Amino acid sequence: MNGRDPAVGRRAFVVGAGAALINGGAAQPSYAGADADLESAVVDGPLPGFHPALKDELDFPLAWGRSGIRDFRAWRRIARAKVEETLLVEPDGDGTPYGPEFSDRAETPAYTRELVTLALTRYEPVRGALLTPHGPGPFPAVLLLHDHGAKFDIGKEKLVRPWYDDTRLASAQAWADRYFSGRFVGDELARRGYVVLALDALGWADRGPLAYDQQQALASNLYNLGSSLAGLMAREDVRAAGFLAGLDRVDRRRIAAVGFSMGAFRAWQTAALSDDIAAAASVCWMTGLKEMMVPGNNTLRGQSSYYMLHPGLARHLDFPDVASIAAPRPMLFFHGAQDPLFPAEGVRVAHEKLRAVWRSRRAGERLHTRIWPDLGHVFTAPMQDDVFSWLDAVL
Repeated sequence: MNGRDPAVGRRAFVVGAGAALINGGAAQPSYAGADADLESAVVDGPLPGFHPALKDELDFPLAWGRSGIRDFRAWRRIARAKVEETLLVEPDGDGTPYGPEFSDRAETPAYTRELVTLALTRYEPVRGALLTPHGPGPFPAVLLLHDHGAKFDIGKEKLVRPWYDDTRLASAQAWADRYFSGRFVGDELARRGYVVLALDALGWADRGPLAYDQQQALASNLYNLGSSLAGLMAREDVRAAGFLAGLDRVDRRRIAAVGFSMGAFRAWQTAALSDDIAAAASVCWMTGLKEMMVPGNNTLRGQSSYYMLHPGLARHLDFPDVASIAAPRPMLFFHGAQDPLFPAEGVRVAHEKLRAVWRSRRAGERLHTRIWPDLGHVFTAPMQDDVFSWLDAVL
């Protein structure tokens, strides 16, 4: 059974019942062929049967090279303003103090570990892990942004070894073994001389844990409250970059955003929205929107996609167009050719758009894209080593 026939029956019943109500209770004869039309009303995904027409209408008129704006700085201002408009979450105009509180300090031979609790918005405190290399500083820094992975018991701990909680350590080590060749990326960066900040997004670790099937309700409730789940995460990441830039131990001219999967989306998004980010490395999250919205893609399930959904943005800009707001700053995009979440065609389209923008700025050498032929949705040790070497070169 293909799972469609019962839905067709339900749709036919709803249409018939609606007609009966509209016509004073008397059901009217259906049009010839109506059942066939209804059968295609909702298709794989579920997608509306007319989704190809919706995709055809998306021409991303505000993209650089299409918008008619010839001055790149002016385009950046206008494009960034459009993205910020769709976040639905206002910037922190009242300048809420970060008010950092530090705890659980611990030393390693190469760096100091501590937890920091700070205000990224006026609504609630957020806890993060802060790693500082030994030495006089100031140091280059990395805003390290965790993935989604439908695993909510750990957030920052996916990237920084949790020295403060044995239960989370066991979960985090299993995650690192699965996706990061057993490494904690944040600790590796700190050993190489970078200050590292990793914070929990709403729903993870100290701000959760959320259940997978609660995500859509959380997003809906925020929309009903005039806010946005994805917009909140974007605003918080920008504020986190500002916090790093304000630390005496950090060289504010040498701050990068780095992330894997959803964290990769967050990395290029933060670079687009924050002038505090000098470079960004994104591993396994870049595609063309149209190429992603195809039957079978994970995005069509809803749920986790709400963390990356800004209502109405697609009528103006594609994903690579948003990332291009960061041009001509150094950017890195890695993908695995076997990644089931991002079809190769979408990655290719996105990379071509990105390259065109950086070339237009005479900065093609500052954009580093690579597709790893034998890898899937992972951030392995060889990929990490390439990212670390790239950061050393560009910061």
